[in-house]
Amino acid sequence: MPLTIDTAGDRPDTGTEAGWTELTSAAELRELLGEPWPLVIDKVHGRLTEEDQEILARSSFCLLGTSDADGNCDVSPRGDAPGFTHVLGPGRIALPDRPGNRRGDSFHNILANPRAGLLYLIPGGKQVLRINGRARILTDAPFFDAMAQGGKRPALAIVLDIDEIYLHCPASLNRAGLWKPESWQAG
Repeated sequence: MPLTIDTAGDRPDTGTEAGWTELTSAAELRELLGEPWPLVIDKVHGRLTEEDQEILARSSFCLLGTSDADGNCDVSPRGDAPGFTHVLGPGRIALPDRPGNRRGDSFHNILANPRAGLLYLIPGGKQVLRINGRARILTDAPFFDAMAQGGKRPALAIVLDIDEIYLHCPASLNRAGLWKPESWQAG
């Protein structure tokens, strides 16, 4: 199906778009969504469980979300061999940096605002692990040897002190058909 482009979206936002009804309050949002199920609230925790560590050990891909001091956001894909995320303890993990495009958007953002979020996926799996916390950038640490790839230690690593962790509902993966090759678009 071809993408439809709404050229009206190219105009500056006037705040009075014809036919748009904007949600503007947390109370209105809660009224529309309803109260979260207790199970959803109870699944949030602040330390890695065995199940969380098993997911990290199998995951070869995550998305790193950061924002600068002004709140401008960036999401950067990170990937390596399964288990590339190094567990430093129940409340701390490290991501090695591998050579890439050299922009360093995530690093610049972390220097300005340490809040970061990670979303881990396992190809073919239904688990989505979310980890939020405060990030730091290291240029060396004793555990860099354990993160070496092909005998080469990373030049940088992001250490995340965990604030919250939880398994995210896989409904979006199912709706997207993410792991169903017959739903993939060529190109």
